[in-house]
Amino acid sequence: MVVALVVALGCLTGCSNPPPQGGTPNRPQLDASSEQADVPYDVRPLLEPREKYLGVAVEGAPRSLAPVDAFAARIGKRPNLLAFYAAWGDGYDAQGVRRAWAAGLLPMISWEPFKPSLAAIADGETDDYIEKFAADVRKVNIPVAISIGHEMNGFWYPWGTKQNKPADFVRAWRHVHDVFLHAGATNAIWVWSPNVVNPLRGVPLKPYYPGASYVDWVGMVGYYTRSGAHTFKTLYGPTMRAVRRFSRKPFIITETSSQPGPRRRTDIADLFAGVAASPDVIGFVWFNFTKRADWRLETDPGSVAEFRGRAADGVFGFDVGNP
Repeated sequence: MVVALVVALGCLTGCSNPPPQGGTPNRPQLDASSEQADVPYDVRPLLEPREKYLGVAVEGAPRSLAPVDAFAARIGKRPNLLAFYAAWGDGYDAQGVRRAWAAGLLPMISWEPFKPSLAAIADGETDDYIEKFAADVRKVNIPVAISIGHEMNGFWYPWGTKQNKPADFVRAWRHVHDVFLHAGATNAIWVWSPNVVNPLRGVPLKPYYPGASYVDWVGMVGYYTRSGAHTFKTLYGPTMRAVRRFSRKPFIITETSSQPGPRRRTDIADLFAGVAASPDVIGFVWFNFTKRADWRLETDPGSVAEFRGRAADGVFGFDVGNP
């Protein structure tokens, strides 16, 4: 999460009526009667969509979608991806997932293994928990993107480089993935999300990669800061080049924002332009939280206006029920 930003800075530094553009789309592939369907939801059309995901992570969601509605009203378009966080041991938020999907949002869970260790997970010590989580994912039968141990190439989380070797991360990831596969939970989309490599140039990414059979998307966590990389090319380019040496999976920016300041409007314009111009980047998630800094879009009207104007581009946002 944004903890990574602070370290990086140290290293190198329901809608209003009428609804915003996009509204709430129909869900042609899923209705209430299809929960527990014999056939899992086919997520393949969601993996490489024609348009881009316009995502947000916002305080209070998915317990309530009021914060998403407020964000949508602010930017003039409803996001189509909602990212949120779950600690290892938390139950699957079936109600929140249903709520998000019904509102036209693909749920994305950042699953955070604070406890136990990656080795313990890989060795099966939490299998009862994982099996229940996977069974619930399958039962609800709604597409859900899952990222385990985001920013694993950093040292600021207990699943990071200080307490683990790359092999520990890979073993844990593969084990969890295999439990899901055994449960028939193929409606999960697997998102491998390292931190951008700029502040971590001594940590190669490839040893942390679980393999093409275990990953659907390559996520990137990277923020525009006052003193760090401040163009799409310099912020994300080194990571994309490194990943392309061992993976051809689509990229999605799983966390980003811009630190308030005079460059913020330029950062927002650069983010939208960079994603739009990159065929292999399928979208981004705006981290709309106050954490170590105030990353919320609404902190200044100019940023809102810039974001609103850029989000109006038809390439951003699409009906996730009919991609």
